Amino acid sequence: MTSLMPGPTDTEFFDRAEMADTRVGSGRKDDPRTVAEQGFAAMLRGDQTVTAGSLLNKVQTAAGRIVPDKLRAAQHRRMAEPGSGS
Repeated sequence: MTSLMPGPTDTEFFDRAEMADTRVGSGRKDDPRTVAEQGFAAMLRGDQTVTAGSLLNKVQTAAGRIVPDKLRAAQHRRMAEPGSGS
């Protein structure tokens, strides 16, 4: 089993979740084809996890391993707060 950990991906998710006006919803997103290809390749290699998408997503994932949960949760809240993308 491979765990796919994509960052924000350009799909209908943010519109359906009514998050288009958030910082994450209105920001730059990764190409879904690229994310899927990276995930599929990792699965074929037998990797347990793959952080797919942009270099920024990979850096944020790595930083998340050392940043305290409280700070990480606050950052996620700011990125997903309604109206934060205006």
